[in-house]
Amino acid sequence: MSKTVSHLNNAVMHFQFVLDKCPVSHPDHATALTDLAWARLIGCIRDVLQEIDTTTSLFRDALALRPQPHPDHPLSLYNLTLALTWRHKKKSTVADIRELAQLYHELLPLCPEGTYLRSIVAGEDGVDYVIDECNDLPPDASDEVIHLRRVVLELCPLGHRLRLRALNELARAVEARFDQHGSIDDLDTSIQLGREAVSLCSEEHDANLYNLACSLQSRFRHQGNPNDLDEAISLLEEALRLCPVGNEYRDNPLDSLGGVLLQRFKKRGDIDDMNRAIILRREALTLCPPGHPDHDTMLHNLANALKTRYDELHVSEDLDEAIDLHRESLRSRPLDHPFRHKNLYSLSLALSSHFTQSQKNEDIEEAITLCQESLATLSSMHPDRCSSYMCMQEAYLSRYEILHDAADLSLAIETFRLASRHPTQGFPIRILGAYKWTVAAEKHGHASALEAYMTFLELLDAHLATRSSTISRREAAAAFHYARSLPVDAASYATRSGNLQHAVELVEQGRGQQWSLASRLRTPVEDLQSANPTLAQNYLELSKLISDAAQSSATISDRDRAAVDRAAIEYRKLTRQWEAAVAKIRDLPAFSRFLLPPSYKDLQEAARQGPVIVLIASECSCSAIIVPTSGDPHHVPFPSISLADLTKLKDRFTRAIRDACRMDPAEPRKDLIALLRTIWDNIMLPIVDVLEHVLKLKPRSRIWLCPTAAFTSIPLHAAHPFKTKADCSKEPCLEDLYICSYTPTLAALVRSRQLMKKHIPPSFVAIGQGQPGAGKGKALLAVDSELVLVHKLVPATANRTTISGDAATRAGALEALQQNNWVHLACHGKQDPKQPYHSHFVMRDEDLTLLDIMERNIPHAEFAFLSACHTAVGDEETPDEVIHLAAGLQFSGFKSVIGTLWQVDDAVAKHVVKAFYTSMFGHVKNGGVMDCTKAAWALNRATHAVKKTVPLEQRMVFIHIAL
Repeated sequence: MSKTVSHLNNAVMHFQFVLDKCPVSHPDHATALTDLAWARLIGCIRDVLQEIDTTTSLFRDALALRPQPHPDHPLSLYNLTLALTWRHKKKSTVADIRELAQLYHELLPLCPEGTYLRSIVAGEDGVDYVIDECNDLPPDASDEVIHLRRVVLELCPLGHRLRLRALNELARAVEARFDQHGSIDDLDTSIQLGREAVSLCSEEHDANLYNLACSLQSRFRHQGNPNDLDEAISLLEEALRLCPVGNEYRDNPLDSLGGVLLQRFKKRGDIDDMNRAIILRREALTLCPPGHPDHDTMLHNLANALKTRYDELHVSEDLDEAIDLHRESLRSRPLDHPFRHKNLYSLSLALSSHFTQSQKNEDIEEAITLCQESLATLSSMHPDRCSSYMCMQEAYLSRYEILHDAADLSLAIETFRLASRHPTQGFPIRILGAYKWTVAAEKHGHASALEAYMTFLELLDAHLATRSSTISRREAAAAFHYARSLPVDAASYATRSGNLQHAVELVEQGRGQQWSLASRLRTPVEDLQSANPTLAQNYLELSKLISDAAQSSATISDRDRAAVDRAAIEYRKLTRQWEAAVAKIRDLPAFSRFLLPPSYKDLQEAARQGPVIVLIASECSCSAIIVPTSGDPHHVPFPSISLADLTKLKDRFTRAIRDACRMDPAEPRKDLIALLRTIWDNIMLPIVDVLEHVLKLKPRSRIWLCPTAAFTSIPLHAAHPFKTKADCSKEPCLEDLYICSYTPTLAALVRSRQLMKKHIPPSFVAIGQGQPGAGKGKALLAVDSELVLVHKLVPATANRTTISGDAATRAGALEALQQNNWVHLACHGKQDPKQPYHSHFVMRDEDLTLLDIMERNIPHAEFAFLSACHTAVGDEETPDEVIHLAAGLQFSGFKSVIGTLWQVDDAVAKHVVKAFYTSMFGHVKNGGVMDCTKAAWALNRATHAVKKTVPLEQRMVFIHIAL
């Protein structure tokens, strides 16, 4: 041994002598460094030398002299990994294992398969050792560690025995970072990794199912997508099946499945979900007795489930048990536990509820103290601060409602404000907080009510903008069913506060969110192109990419969860780029409000050719706001009409129309007449008084109706006094006095006017389908004769086409819509009350849906007559959005549309059609041009002309929309 040591020492001395003779500039300096380092490394391995740090430095210096593409660069990398590996085995330095991972990440691609260097690099003492050691590092959510875990995963290609562990470690790290900072990108990454982990593991690996389910549950809380909730439940049910009674890991899927069921209960209200959640969490607690590392967590989670049931059923025993469990859990958790803040604010919430029962000050004082302690433990950007704020406002508001100290109300409002504006929390929770803020401010008469309403609308708009498809945006909006009336409530509050301009802005912002989000990618940019062509081009290109991504994502099956996730991530990436482009545009002096909610001045452009009457139906008040061509808006209160009255009126109309359609044409429509007189007396007459006596509007002028909420289901245009004057003449009705049109929103009317700048020669297509396919409705025997009539009445100067029978297919109709700027549609029309974007025209093969129409941008389109049933009726879920076929055609580019409010009798509809087109094109014979803006006037003339031949309900079924 001594001889060997002597030889080694001699070798070190010799190599040191050689190095001394080879200065840095010498071509063999790197070789001399390497030889000396190897001799020293052998000495370290044999415990002859202890200076491993010096040896490592020599290898590092040699590597620096052999950068890529030096032929010895890979070997120098490998030499340094050997030294670092030896030092790590001796000292267990985390910095060494991190550097090793980076070195192997660079080295492996330089070692082709089949080479000697590859065989020793990829061995158990090489890269696999590093991967194992990295995987055993303690959990850490720092950026540095997450980067390391990404590197490790790349060291484990598909098929590598350690890839599953590397996937799980990276997934844990990025989800932990999400818990700390709230970045949805981290959560998406965790779910992508979890999906691959599930695909790699065998059935026995229930932990991977559990981990993926927990990530999906977190994303549901953050984004509110019900598909995540359903998938999480499915995965946890499977994980629980793989952990039967007696399995040591059964507690985790039990507890987590209980949590997801609670989430589903809060969303859908099924009491069975809540009761089952409590049963599952009780079983989980029994499997984690005192001393078990998860005992405190199971106590806390069961307490939350019981508190949820108390909130629903108000059984005091549930609340008492929840408080006891929360206290026990809090006692079990050390002060430095990363989730102790959850115990603090959860107990605070339970004590606030208890205070409303007991009215004991100690309950509420403790609740406030706990919340303050919870906030003190969290960084300023921690996502859970939002939950702490929500609990804090609950405590302050509870105390205010009992003790009536104005300071508590002010504190509650401030915490509402902080919660709703907390940037790292997901939109659903913040939106709920903003809604509760509106309720509290309205209830207690606080001056922040308007701010609360505006905050809610802004948050909802931002939330919906994250959804790629039209349908997913509508589903996301419908999830906030509790706030369905909020846009009109906001407008009502602004009206009652005397701020009519703001009321118009608010009702427009809330009422048109679906349409404005869908249309933002189609905003005309002619002015921007003149001011800054580069920004305009970038904006248009990104808008096209987003639109394409949205359409592409709509074709992906919901069952391909991974593909759906990838599409959502890509859509969000493009959206961020688009938002950055919009921000640059807003930096231009003349474009500071580009794509922002329109101001009153912007919206007043809708009234350029006649006043727009916005009808607001709220629990607090029902009234109208008249937007004149110039000047301030006018308020018209309806003191004798409440929202409940409007709801009854709507239901009575539905019955009266249904009964009238069954009656003989000559039979008087007494019920219908009585209802139309009610509309006149209580709603339209007060409006007409302002139009006549305040605005001095001339008879036969144009007016536009923009109804909200319950007003959308009432035929306001048909309001009629049905009275006789002293001179035996008939008192005029609304349509005797004015040419009445509707508009879904003021912005839609403005947009239609903007698109009228270009005029192209008219081309007219009549599309009819009187013989729909089996199961699609009865035959419409008058359709063919209606098409012949229309063709005859349309001026010969127009390029006229008729599509009917076998040619009237979905594809044929879509092509005709895009190739013609004047359209007449005669067929079955059906409104889908559950999913309005599936409302459709019945063609021979497939249905022509509202979504089909919306996806076509037809900027040169002018006029459409929809001789079909239910083409201008919205849905119950989002009544203020006016999502129907006629509005869809207007959105696609048609400037003037005739639609229908209920069922059309095709045998009598042709009388209205004939009278309409006779009036519409009568002037063309004398050299006039086809003008879509005459449609409202022509419909008005037509309904007067057919009074003796068409029953009342079939005359008033037709309405005009837009210009």
